Amino acid sequence: MGNNQIIIKLLLFYFIGVSFSFAQESSEDKKIGKVSKLFSSDSVLQIKLKYANKVIRKSTNDSTYLDITMDYNAGGEAWETLPVKVRSRGNFRLKNCYFAPIKMKIKKEDYKGTLFKGNKKLKLVLPCLTERDRNDYVLKEFIAYKLYEVISPYHYKTRLLDIALTEPKGKKFKEHKIKGFFIEDIKKVADRNGGKVLKRNVHPMQQNSLSSVQNAFFQFMIGNTDFSTAYLHNEKLLFVNKTTVPVPFDFDMSGLCNTSYSVVSQVGKDELPITEVTERMYRGFKRDNAVLLEVRNQFLENKTKMFAIIDSLKGHFENPKAYEQCTSYINDFFKVIADDSKFKKEILNRARTK
Repeated sequence: MGNNQIIIKLLLFYFIGVSFSFAQESSEDKKIGKVSKLFSSDSVLQIKLKYANKVIRKSTNDSTYLDITMDYNAGGEAWETLPVKVRSRGNFRLKNCYFAPIKMKIKKEDYKGTLFKGNKKLKLVLPCLTERDRNDYVLKEFIAYKLYEVISPYHYKTRLLDIALTEPKGKKFKEHKIKGFFIEDIKKVADRNGGKVLKRNVHPMQQNSLSSVQNAFFQFMIGNTDFSTAYLHNEKLLFVNKTTVPVPFDFDMSGLCNTSYSVVSQVGKDELPITEVTERMYRGFKRDNAVLLEVRNQFLENKTKMFAIIDSLKGHFENPKAYEQCTSYINDFFKVIADDSKFKKEILNRARTK
């Protein structure tokens, strides 16, 4: 083989390699910052489902799904129909709730060209019990997700739902008009931020300090103790820009929601010195005070934006008192962080060392 042929082949391999690398980078770049159409709107999505709660709880598991259809309407006159697979998820709710929380899967060939494009996996949050305040509890948890969006780029996107659930009961059917919301898959959060999902424990002190403190302040704001970043309880971890960041979820046990079934969570070996979920307790770890002050200022600067989110959803509350309790509870948090002595007493002095 002549020298010219060798040079040509080497150049060919080089350009193929560069093109392949560029294609990979371009594919990854397209995911960064991208939010799917489903989660790009703040309008309430209407959906219709039909299944028996008893069947969902007893006949589905991590690998067994139930095939059903979902009708949805994004605000137009026409309803669309989509085949989906559903199963139960969660532990506490599965044992204690009437409505089992749902994990949903949609095939690519089915979601292609629809509102659900790109969402192979979704979580569906439903009320727990068939009680009067069930929908307002869901709405307050939805608000918690929206408030965290203001604070951290490492958050789940959500979409509020009005759900008509038809439940077979023998030869009859029971109709449930309930609120709920979709939560995107954690991989979507990772892709949007150019990161990867971590499947191992990382102690909070080894996590990104700013993100860790933002999470701790947020949990304090909503009065939540039902989480553990160290044990990955109601938390996921992402590896982004060579650092580990937490992504919180499941806030129905928080003081903000204050559901009828809420209990003070005792995660790990820690027995917390509070008896009511509405009592706040800072669970963040001790950090450089400069980081805590930075996050404190971030929350104060975004106070107006947070209350605007709550106010925008006022009309969706069924009980006006639930809206008032929601605003009052968040306002109490801002009273703490705006006051130097209260901030020192309830956050700086309570930061954990282990």
